[in-house]
Amino acid sequence: MAWLEYLLPLIFLFPLAATAMVVLALRNLHDARVSSPFDAHRLREPGQSLRDRLDQAFTGLFLNGALGPIITLTPLVYGMGRMLFADQQNWLEWSLYGALSTVLVLVFCLRLIRDFQRIRRLKLGLACELAVGQELSRLIRPEAHPYFVFHDVSLDTSLDHVAVTPEGVFAIETRARTPAVLPSGEQSNVVVVEEDRLRFPGWKERQPLRETRQASRSLASWLEERTGQSVPVQGVLVMPGWQIEQADRAGDLLVVNGEGLADYLDQPPSNRQAARAFDDATHDAVIRVLRQHALSNPGKTA
Repeated sequence: MAWLEYLLPLIFLFPLAATAMVVLALRNLHDARVSSPFDAHRLREPGQSLRDRLDQAFTGLFLNGALGPIITLTPLVYGMGRMLFADQQNWLEWSLYGALSTVLVLVFCLRLIRDFQRIRRLKLGLACELAVGQELSRLIRPEAHPYFVFHDVSLDTSLDHVAVTPEGVFAIETRARTPAVLPSGEQSNVVVVEEDRLRFPGWKERQPLRETRQASRSLASWLEERTGQSVPVQGVLVMPGWQIEQADRAGDLLVVNGEGLADYLDQPPSNRQAARAFDDATHDAVIRVLRQHALSNPGKTA
């Protein structure tokens, strides 16, 4: 049966087909869209539409880069299978398989070049939108505003956020934990704060409190070295999505779930004596040295 000569070589394509299915299953791996743990709504930043298009462009680049070799090899693999099962060698047929693979290589090369150019254009557009958004933010957060927020501050240790308010300086660390699943199938998201540890449903952790204390001490020491005066720093540990219960006060730290965080930061630090030491001159000096540090170590500042 002559048709078997064309059907049996398809067996050699099964590994390529399985690899292609894995690639398609992973195509959304680069999707950077996230939702708020507070209300499950999509988080949007300046240039969000361009960010989404950039994610799609990276997905296209991934598909073309991963599927291209698989599809390009398909005619050659099928052709080798035909050579095993064919009674006669038809060199014109083998040449057609080779020509088809060559055409596919050119097609995917052009697609990769297109994806690269598209990503470069989108990155430029996103950079422009972010620059304009940063300038516009000065309408509501002018240079002389008493509230400042610095993100990803790298000192001796890396701080997630540093907030400067008229009441003091806050070193803010964020920790994400998955709620525990009870035997009944319900989720338990209650964490009990003790002096030196966090008691989760089924386990305990000391490191988040220890790292937040270390971050606040490191920031206070760095600011004192730069400003020449003692600066009050309140450590804040934020655990979005968790219900916080205080068994014991965690010393000098504030542990919250993030809801109403701005209201917490508008209150004086727990150390009242240190709070009184934070006058306007100290406030301005702290913002000045942090802004200088941000300019020498580019990050995000609000």
